[in-house]
Amino acid sequence: MYRLLVFLFVLITAACRNDSAPLSEDPAPAAPPASPRDAKPVPKFDRDSAYAYVEQQVNFGPRVVNTDAHRQTKQWLVEKLEAFGAEVIKQDFEARAFDGTNLSSTNIIGRYAPELPDRILLAAHWDTRPFADSDLEDDPNAIVNGADDGASGVGVLLEVARQLGLHTPDIGVDIVLLDAEDYGKPSNTNSYALGAQYYAKNAPTPKPRFGILLDMVGARDATFLVEGYSEKYAKDVVRKVWQLGEQMGYGNYYVNARGGTVIDDHFFINTIAGIPTIDIINLQEDGDHRFPAHWHTGDDNMDVIDKRTLRAVGQVVLAAVFREAAGTL
Repeated sequence: MYRLLVFLFVLITAACRNDSAPLSEDPAPAAPPASPRDAKPVPKFDRDSAYAYVEQQVNFGPRVVNTDAHRQTKQWLVEKLEAFGAEVIKQDFEARAFDGTNLSSTNIIGRYAPELPDRILLAAHWDTRPFADSDLEDDPNAIVNGADDGASGVGVLLEVARQLGLHTPDIGVDIVLLDAEDYGKPSNTNSYALGAQYYAKNAPTPKPRFGILLDMVGARDATFLVEGYSEKYAKDVVRKVWQLGEQMGYGNYYVNARGGTVIDDHFFINTIAGIPTIDIINLQEDGDHRFPAHWHTGDDNMDVIDKRTLRAVGQVVLAAVFREAAGTL
């Protein structure tokens, strides 16, 4: 009887503590249940840190290939990845743009546990569009800062890299920051993602088993519909990541509906390198434009960035890495 009374007292006390806990304005969704396989815990993604990394890129100015801002950003990205414990490879290459411009470009690869043959690819592009060509932009001379289109994905991956340096999962991770993605002509799909095309033909071995690309992952009220090529080439990865997002309380971002196909970096990684890769990208369900209104306009600046969206992406990516390492994704 005494043991029963003690047990009931503990239950009541715990319930009271939960009921009296202070409420946060923006509580973090709960992580998935712990793995039964002694998995390492998923680190907490710091959204403020990710936001600062996005802001720093924007402060450099538009990261158009061949500009001083591009060169300064390259040096900063290499230094950050090295500071976070990655083995850094710089893939320098020359690419010819659709208008004949020679683009001196660099893919920046940060490798964690390079000795492990089982690897995951996490990617984003770090360059920006050289001109505003959206039909929603009235000023053809508008400056495209690329806060969302470019910097948001890189900012998330820098925070992921920082966490990987502190909490190493039992799997290899290649963080690939791709260059020369956005210097293309709409009528020529092969003129885009030049860095991804180079990487796909020159990926360090062993190649990652699958990949996750981040593009435009920082805007408020973002919706990550299921992109068509992701579903075609990496359907199982899409299913797992979207389910994980739902389980972690981010179902309002990870919408289980089709969003059409996008010729993005992941397309060439899938078709040339043969690495099943998905694209987490902000796609619209309604309206005449499938991308957010600030895409390829002068409005793509820090005003559109929401820390909650950065966390919704970064926390799920971190969870996917650590769950995959434990065999429970």
